[in-house]
Amino acid sequence: MISSEITIKEFKKFDLEEGYLIDGFPSVGFSSAIATESMIYTSQFELAGIIDSKIFPPISVIKGGKPNYPSRIFINENLKVAVFSSYLNLDQTLHREVSELMLEWSKKHKIKLIVSSVAVKSEKENSKMMGVGSTDAARKKIEESGLKVLENGTIPGIPGMLLNEGSITNQDVIVIVFNTSGNGPDFKSSAELCMAMSKLIPGASCDIPSLLKEAQKAEATIKETQEESTNLKESMYR
Repeated sequence: MISSEITIKEFKKFDLEEGYLIDGFPSVGFSSAIATESMIYTSQFELAGIIDSKIFPPISVIKGGKPNYPSRIFINENLKVAVFSSYLNLDQTLHREVSELMLEWSKKHKIKLIVSSVAVKSEKENSKMMGVGSTDAARKKIEESGLKVLENGTIPGIPGMLLNEGSITNQDVIVIVFNTSGNGPDFKSSAELCMAMSKLIPGASCDIPSLLKEAQKAEATIKETQEESTNLKESMYR
């Protein structure tokens, strides 16, 4: 059995003490990944590292003629915000390890708040976003941002593990719960999610016209990466 050994390689030094980390790994659909991708390109983030593993599909994402790892770390040091951005829809067997890695990295860099998100499949129009917090301070911040606190429900995957671990280590984690049809990238959900994140993170912003443009590019790249990953897995384990 191949060990996943997920590692982080940082390219530069940075100060994020008392700052924020955004989890941009896709959940149901691609809205989470598109929202974080859009924020990166509208709030002047810089590439600061990669997240890699022997078990990740061997894929290079070409953007602007340049090769890129599919899972990267972007930093805006002025805002003290980091984003774990990924085009990979990871197998659920890796969710615990990724969440633990994220929490360890947050502790190392003295991150104050981790912001994640999870989609709930729903065909209802105008369903309001809600938030779940790992601590009393996180739940208070949700209310102050204008989001409703989710009282009962189930949060799966990386966001769920971040909440559980955060609750026992006193790490502030907020998971934004949003609705999606689950039929592919949803610009409306992506835009609303980006705006909700910007309410929780001072200084972060979402340029909606730019978000639409970036969302369309991100959608194409994410879908292509997912298709290539599936094809690679099938050929590797045949």
